[in-house]
Amino acid sequence: MADSEEQVDLQSEKYEKHREAGDILAQVREETAERVEVGVSHLEIAEYAEDRIRELGGKPAFPVNISIDEEAAHATPSIDDDSTFGEEMVNLDIGVHVDGWLADTAITVDLSGTPELAEASEQALEAALEIVEPGVETGEIGAEIEDVIDGYGYNPVVNLTGHGLDHWEQHTSPNIPNRAVSQGTTLEVGDVVAIEPFATDGGGKVTEGATEEIFGLEREGSVRNRQAREALAQITDEFKTLPFATRWLETDRAEMALRRLKRNDIVHGYPVLQEDDGFLVSQKEHTVIVTEDGCEVTTQ
Repeated sequence: MADSEEQVDLQSEKYEKHREAGDILAQVREETAERVEVGVSHLEIAEYAEDRIRELGGKPAFPVNISIDEEAAHATPSIDDDSTFGEEMVNLDIGVHVDGWLADTAITVDLSGTPELAEASEQALEAALEIVEPGVETGEIGAEIEDVIDGYGYNPVVNLTGHGLDHWEQHTSPNIPNRAVSQGTTLEVGDVVAIEPFATDGGGKVTEGATEEIFGLEREGSVRNRQAREALAQITDEFKTLPFATRWLETDRAEMALRRLKRNDIVHGYPVLQEDDGFLVSQKEHTVIVTEDGCEVTTQ
């Protein structure tokens, strides 16, 4: 949470870097979404977005998430992934950081012929952004999101939330629920939050799948294996506490190195989160800075 209002300088370097990350991200999101078509490779899209972020002066805050149909989060291509898009619902969740200051955004590209589901999460986000201001409770934002998604005849995904963004921290307080809750957090001037409604034609709860391609540093540690040592050096130096993909590691036998680091509780995995088979999930997300009279969307 931010400090009290008197102490918050929204023109300070921290906020300028959040804005720079948001500007880069808005451009990359639009360019990447335009490239998603039936037959295009998942890996090609992920690498395009991640390379484009670097070209524009930022760094990926986490691996590009490409979630298909029932998948909601944490899906990213493997090193030699040959998956291509079909007539599916595609969610792109992309993050950028500038010196550890973050922006986070997501968009649904509907190739499945279910445009109303994509529209439900998009309109829920619009409604949420309209009420963001100092003093609003996060539960009120959740109620707004739930109301819009219910109005479309779908369910919000209730066990995924929006979140605060901090220095080198992709998920911090406050949580922004996707449904009405009585106990919420009051937003303050200077808070930087990502609001991300998820809508589904399923039951509205995601569970962990078997696949894991995204990892994060759990703690400092030492390992004897050379590849694991090389991987750990790159992780602590380059990614710090932010999530990374197996395919980002420069050591040979990266998958084996990660298995060793995970076995030693030095890294943890992010399993793919998904609805039940046969259902679809849409997502829309923006990052905002809470200002004195509302909010500034950095990823517009």
